[in-house]
Amino acid sequence: MYFSSMNFLTLKALHIIFVVTWFAGLFYMFRLFVYYAEANTKEEKEKSILQAQFIIMMKRLWYAISWPSAILATGFGTAILFLNPEYLKMPYMHIKLSFVVLLIIYQIYGEKLLGEIVRTGVSKSSQTYRILNEVPTLFLIAIVFLIVLKNSLDWIWATVGIMAIAIVLSIAIKLYKRYRDSKH
Repeated sequence: MYFSSMNFLTLKALHIIFVVTWFAGLFYMFRLFVYYAEANTKEEKEKSILQAQFIIMMKRLWYAISWPSAILATGFGTAILFLNPEYLKMPYMHIKLSFVVLLIIYQIYGEKLLGEIVRTGVSKSSQTYRILNEVPTLFLIAIVFLIVLKNSLDWIWATVGIMAIAIVLSIAIKLYKRYRDSKH
């Protein structure tokens, strides 16, 4: 019994570790997309040097940290569900797994964006990337509250809370853009 509970706790610890590194990769990757897009405003020589360096950084981050972390977090999470299938009977777990599926879709979208940048050099605006950079924040907040509060979470207030956070983040991004534009 001790051995199996120890394995289960080890799996949980590894799952949490790789969830953290996965989110770290997502946060930094979309920030690098912002920097890449902003390099478009530089003189040609500076722009080409910066963008070349950002592409190297993005590839290393994406393929050495983000994807491996996503795969390992998902794998350890799946192993936890395999060892304790009772979790699948809990309503909050279905919602958490839905968020995980959306996060994987977001990861795939990040892969598409990276591919476009590497192949064509074309990127979206830095403003678009700033907004996309906040998506993992919303996922993280939703998943953490969901896991901590489980079935006691009031879904109406949770939805209102996430929407309020999204609105605050959107306003903050717009205010920051105005501030930056006024400095130039």
